[in-house]
Amino acid sequence: MTPNLIDSHAHLNFNIYKDDGHEVIRRALDQRIWMINVGSQYDTSKRAVEIATNHDIGIYAAIGLHPIHLSQTEVDEEEIKFKSREEKFDEVKYQQLIDDDKQHKIVAVGEIGLDYFHIPDGLTRDEIKNCQAPDFIKQLHFAAKNNLPVILHCRDSGKGKFDSYYDLLNIIKSQVTDYGLRITGVKHCFDANLEIAQEFFKLNFLISFTGIITFGKNAEDLRQVVHELPLEKILVETDCPYLAPEPYRGKRNEPGYVEFVAKKIAEVKNLPLEEVAKITTENAKGLFEIK
Repeated sequence: MTPNLIDSHAHLNFNIYKDDGHEVIRRALDQRIWMINVGSQYDTSKRAVEIATNHDIGIYAAIGLHPIHLSQTEVDEEEIKFKSREEKFDEVKYQQLIDDDKQHKIVAVGEIGLDYFHIPDGLTRDEIKNCQAPDFIKQLHFAAKNNLPVILHCRDSGKGKFDSYYDLLNIIKSQVTDYGLRITGVKHCFDANLEIAQEFFKLNFLISFTGIITFGKNAEDLRQVVHELPLEKILVETDCPYLAPEPYRGKRNEPGYVEFVAKKIAEVKNLPLEEVAKITTENAKGLFEIK
């Protein structure tokens, strides 16, 4: 079976799917939609690998430590609320996941990066950057050592500031220039401008769009970015359970809804949906070395 689409960033490894995750997976696979479940800390990374291992085809995993889990942080999103527990990147434990992965289901390290939106009480942005950057750098080198691409997270302190984007790009550039790091990957849930997208392309990174591009007038600038970018540099994703596209906005997201992201890209770029699906799927298979 070949996929119609690949949801390059899902979280069916989260507890919100513990009761019906198998049904969500079945719905996606019935549509020939494949997926990569992305870890946010060790437990969810391990769970992503377990889910992938339990399926012969169509489901893969990424392992990594999300920046919000480096300190205790209250997260209150529309779809999910939780309090993160403090965790540091333990390379030995993550390496064991890779060493035990006999089916080669782990296709990336992620999601990793910087988050200036969820700042714990009592900390400044500079303090949170100093907390997050070292573990981000460790995971970049961990990925390179294992010949895996990275899935990047960055979220700004406020709309239109792009502060986390610039810091993240500068960190990658410095590791490439000063330490000879050889790395590629994708910036997931891209919500910046054309200039920043081009900076990722210069580093041999792709960018991925979510259901945000289906939202109303507030997403018009982002749709313009979609219009300007070459399709060969784009992936599609849901970031489920978050960011459900129209017409499901506000509900729990799932991989089967990635089709609405692809449809919006096709509409914006005036291309057939089949072409968008084919090329974004080829992009994902190439980046993550999915057969």
